Amino acid sequence: MSRKGMRGRTARIAGSALALALLVPAGVIGTAEPAPASTAAPAHFVVLGPTGDGLKLTEDSVRAVGGTVVQSWPQIGVVVATSTDPGFADQVRSQPAVEQAGNTRNLAEQLPPAQSTRLETLEGTVNAAAFAAQAAGQEPLEPEQWDMRQIKADQAHQISQGSKDITVGVLDFGIDPTHPDLAPNLDVSKSVSCVNQGVPDTRQESWQPQDPTQDHGTHVAGTIAAARNGVGITGVAPEVNLASVRLIDDDGFIYPEYAICGFIWAAEQGIDVTNNSYFVDPWYLWCDSDPDQRAAAEAVRRAVDYANSKDVLTVTSAGNSNWDLSKPIRDTNSPNNGGPTQDRQTGHDCRILPGELPGVVSVSAVGVDAVKSYYSNYGMGSITVTAPGGDKNQIPDTPSKNGRVLSSVPGGGWGWMQGTSMAGPHAAGVAALLRSAHPEWSSQQVIGALANQADALECPQNYDPDGDGKPDAVCTGGKSGAGFYGAGLIDALDAVR
Repeated sequence: MSRKGMRGRTARIAGSALALALLVPAGVIGTAEPAPASTAAPAHFVVLGPTGDGLKLTEDSVRAVGGTVVQSWPQIGVVVATSTDPGFADQVRSQPAVEQAGNTRNLAEQLPPAQSTRLETLEGTVNAAAFAAQAAGQEPLEPEQWDMRQIKADQAHQISQGSKDITVGVLDFGIDPTHPDLAPNLDVSKSVSCVNQGVPDTRQESWQPQDPTQDHGTHVAGTIAAARNGVGITGVAPEVNLASVRLIDDDGFIYPEYAICGFIWAAEQGIDVTNNSYFVDPWYLWCDSDPDQRAAAEAVRRAVDYANSKDVLTVTSAGNSNWDLSKPIRDTNSPNNGGPTQDRQTGHDCRILPGELPGVVSVSAVGVDAVKSYYSNYGMGSITVTAPGGDKNQIPDTPSKNGRVLSSVPGGGWGWMQGTSMAGPHAAGVAALLRSAHPEWSSQQVIGALANQADALECPQNYDPDGDGKPDAVCTGGKSGAGFYGAGLIDALDAVR
């Protein structure tokens, strides 16, 4: 999972906001209105009401207190609204057909603009043209892909490379549509941007990366499904389709309305698996004790549940803070998009979105030694499986000796990154292989197989990656290793046998 500075979660890129013209497929959105003329910057809110036609009453309530309906999702009973009144949420909560309401950006839009910082940065690139294929059928850079050998993807490819009937949605920064390893598998018809207030925009210029520094989504996509075509690398499932679903805006943020749009898009487009290497901003953990956070978290939960109901399998990255997610966490860095941060002790009413929602696959990271990466979050009951995310301190026997994960980057190149953002797409790729082999299985059956086929990893006896003589994390579960690794290391070979 990518992210920034103190906590190291999702990739953040500074940049200018885009003015996007909307081209929306019929039947996807509900009601949209032009923004009201005002000199004040409008703040964004979610307003929750009944599903179906009853949500029109909720829209009326939004307008009754001076709000503007930006996007309506009757499938889940959620309205995205704007208002220049910071007290809008308090006012609309008392209106008819309103169950909950809350601001989605900590009202930071009325403060000086903030920009994010990156943690999962590109750590070097490689020129594939300098490498010759090592063996028949092998990609030029495949010797660098220790990660694929670790999960037996190279062996799995002798049996199956996935099916064109399966599509993996990459909910991220966008996929470079010209990359030679990705273009053969990219389904443009199912690609979209959600970063203009959570309203779907299918224009290619909206969902592709806007500059080479927006590399996170392209890197993730290569791990999932880089084509086996004699160029560069290979992905876990090199024959499945990809869809670019852009959720990260030019300032590097993923707000609730973006995520809601992405999950509903995946459900409506028949996408089979989504990869979610991010957490929803601006709160590192969203707490039910705060009515604004509770409303936004419930809106995202409804969107994930809706995707689950349409048989979409949701894969998430566990995060890069070396936190035990099963225990209370002290959060000193929220909100992250401007304004004063809070120092709060969060409990079990607080959760990472979407990684700690019911029904999702949460993936921790290991390095080449199959030991938890020094940065990876963990926790008994908080991790479903583990996968290679890379660790610069665990050195592989590869030509470069680089312990990070090599994958595609914008502009037709390849480079190394590490993070649970790199672990999640390995699991998404194996899930795609499972769905290819067993198209009759539900998403929950695939999740069960993903866990049952995983190879158990024992807890390390002394976990001290920085070598200071003090444990850097405590693994519970003994020989099961469940505290660090959940059910264990994913196995691509078992997925296709």
